[in-house]
Amino acid sequence: MSISRFSALGALLLAGAACTAAPAPAPVRADALTQADAAARSKRIANVAYVLDFTLSGAETFSGASTLQFDLADTRAPITVDLDKATIASLTVNGVAVTPQYNKAYITIAARDLKVGRNSITVNYQRAHSTNGEGLHRMRDPVDGKVYTYSHFEPAAAQQMFALFDQPDLKATYQLTVTAPADWQVVSTRRESAIEERGATRRWTFPATRQLSAYNFSMHAGPYKVWEDNSGKYPMRLLARQSVAAQVSPADWFKYTSQGLAYFDNYFGIPYQFDKYDQVLVPDFLYGAMENAGAVTFAENGFLYKAAMTEAQRETLAEVILHEMAHQWFGDLVTMKWWNGLWLNESFASFMATMATAESTEFTGAWQTFYAEGKQQAYVQDQSPATHPIEVPVASTANAFDNIDAITYSKGASTLKQLRHLLGEEVFRKGVHNYLVKYQYKNAQLDDFIGSLGDAAGRDLKPWTQQWLYKAGVNTLAAEYRCSAGKIASFSLRQSAPAALPTLREQRVQVATFVLDAGKLAAGKTVAVTYKGATTGVPELVGSACPDLVYPNYQDWGYVKVKLDKRSFASAGAHLGAIDEPLLRAMMWQSLWDGVRDGELPLDSFIQTALANAPQEKNYNLLGDVLAKVAGAKYYIDVMHAPPRYTQKTIAALEAMMWRGVEASKGNANFTHRWMDAYLDAATTVQAQERLVSILDGATVLEAVPVDQDLRWKIIEALSRAGYSGSVALIAAEQARDNSDAGQAAALRATVIRPDAAVKRQWLATIMDQKTTLPFSRVRTAMENLYPAGQRVLSEMSAAERLRQLPALDKAAGPVYMRSFAATLIPKDCTPASVARLARAAKELKGLSEGTMRALRDQHENDRRCLAVRKAMKFPQE
Repeated sequence: MSISRFSALGALLLAGAACTAAPAPAPVRADALTQADAAARSKRIANVAYVLDFTLSGAETFSGASTLQFDLADTRAPITVDLDKATIASLTVNGVAVTPQYNKAYITIAARDLKVGRNSITVNYQRAHSTNGEGLHRMRDPVDGKVYTYSHFEPAAAQQMFALFDQPDLKATYQLTVTAPADWQVVSTRRESAIEERGATRRWTFPATRQLSAYNFSMHAGPYKVWEDNSGKYPMRLLARQSVAAQVSPADWFKYTSQGLAYFDNYFGIPYQFDKYDQVLVPDFLYGAMENAGAVTFAENGFLYKAAMTEAQRETLAEVILHEMAHQWFGDLVTMKWWNGLWLNESFASFMATMATAESTEFTGAWQTFYAEGKQQAYVQDQSPATHPIEVPVASTANAFDNIDAITYSKGASTLKQLRHLLGEEVFRKGVHNYLVKYQYKNAQLDDFIGSLGDAAGRDLKPWTQQWLYKAGVNTLAAEYRCSAGKIASFSLRQSAPAALPTLREQRVQVATFVLDAGKLAAGKTVAVTYKGATTGVPELVGSACPDLVYPNYQDWGYVKVKLDKRSFASAGAHLGAIDEPLLRAMMWQSLWDGVRDGELPLDSFIQTALANAPQEKNYNLLGDVLAKVAGAKYYIDVMHAPPRYTQKTIAALEAMMWRGVEASKGNANFTHRWMDAYLDAATTVQAQERLVSILDGATVLEAVPVDQDLRWKIIEALSRAGYSGSVALIAAEQARDNSDAGQAAALRATVIRPDAAVKRQWLATIMDQKTTLPFSRVRTAMENLYPAGQRVLSEMSAAERLRQLPALDKAAGPVYMRSFAATLIPKDCTPASVARLARAAKELKGLSEGTMRALRDQHENDRRCLAVRKAMKFPQE
């Protein structure tokens, strides 16, 4: 330890020993900031500026000094400063040392120590780094022992790193200084203005930022590998851990970043505001990525590849880059006032990212990907009892992420997409531009955004807003028509809604007809229709050829569940290969899958259609969608208590199809990867296990797909899940070969997924132990892999206990933990008893948080649908 580092930290610790906090006063607010308390604080406080100074050593703790400068309107009451679980060394208010009134959640500053006008508060403190992905996260790389840190503050975790007013509507400037080891990089919203060499350390100084909400500010530090590209309008950097640098493709990152910045500059009509564009790949990340202004973070495990990326992987990379980039305008430049506006941030970024991907990159089919992935997730959730309106109240910061789900992201994005069609593309764009200009560096609310669009369109959008944003549920749209003498005699659209969510909505869609001609479904007539109410006539189609297929949401303009008429449903099932358009073909596949989930089409009928048609699919995006639905079909087989003979026969048929797909792809890596991933998901038979072992041994060679470390771990995980007798030895040998962070995570997945009762008991105990020293990323990995489909007997062994412990766990563990636990470990078993058990739990378990209760309702709905799928198969009762 160097003298300078010891002196600074030692002085802080000595000061902390001398600074004894006063007994905690009576609480002036809840630990989690409520919307009411936030509003009250923002009425009194303005013009906030932070001066931040951090000392980082790579140890498990860091020291900091936070100076808060602000204008105060009155001194009638104390104020609170948010700071989570720190050890305070000293507290100075307006130049006077005071004894901290601190409850480990916030500091109470007495009114007598404040003054009307400009105030200054300085807090010197020490805190442990977090290991759960929030605050200032720390990770030691197991490969080379290097330590990496990064910040993550959304929704209200900046207080885990420094003292502040942690709410989005108190925007502030941030002036940052960091002392760190000499071989570290330090990255923040702006580029550093000076680096002072201090022997074993360096001191980084960053100029003050423009006005930002706290969750948009960031600081990342460690010995990151840095790539730079200064060829464009804005300087770009990409950073990653040194041990994984070889798995990063900087050229692809810079390509999509450059394309996106040019696209958004043009679309928004406002140039990018944050001087430079840094992107940092970080370990143990909770989410996919985060839009920190000028310094975006990405979960590295989603973007590291030991072999060349496939087209699908590059498309994902482009979309995520562009999603976070859209936030730089919509979210960072203009920010919501409170967390009820979070959906608009995410919905708009999802919408803009898909549009930008389709229009500024080579992935012109991005809307098809959105339809198959995010939009279908939204439809599923919106038909469940756990659905909710897009715009919902958020009581406190603890509830901010209760609604981070497919409604927030994909339904919201779909709603914006159809609003663009309703208003017109240029009108929508003008409204967005005006909104960003008017509210830049400020906070805004939903009414401000809708008002800007309404002003641009010259219409009142309040009725639309009530229908779409304040009412939950998805409508169903069906074509009703009659033919005479080979022509359409009458045609209308019928809109319906479930009884519990009866809202009917206005929407603009395209209605298209198709006629079977020489083995192809040829386009008939397409009409754009704005419908509302229960029935809307479409006279433009009267007199056109009687169709074999009608699709009333052609090209997916609208957010609506399509109910095919009987003739169209039969055509979809019988003539999938006769449809040339990939998006329309995807919609037909979706209609068939909807039939399965609704209990109207026997699962086996879908499987037989897939066995006949999937091998013929030549669009790799659509093939991925179809194979994902086949994986869903296999899931139902695994959990629905199907007769053993049927299960064995069907799984064998699916395995055989997948392997034929691998062989038939003949060196086309995009297709081989699709088929191989599907094969690994399906592989359970002895024959499949033997084949996988032969791939590991090198006896079976995959053309165009190298058996790299990633694939080796996938194979070992599949073997372990299937109960292969040699899986324990395989895991141990592979871990000795690959002791990287990713290797350790893969070994954990392969271990916990084994169908072994002792392993399940051990890892369930670790998961539920709130004092475990495992990083949360490892705990989450164990949760996600403990009880896969097909291991229902093992899951049932602890099912009652997991439900019984749910309230206590929910209270003790917090929302980050519970979001993963509730999504993976609430038990369901596809039996009437299991459905009743979940219904009883939802009624009897008291005190559950809103997020956990919603997950419980979701699992009940999933179990109920599973029973409906099983009933449609008409298996004999056991």
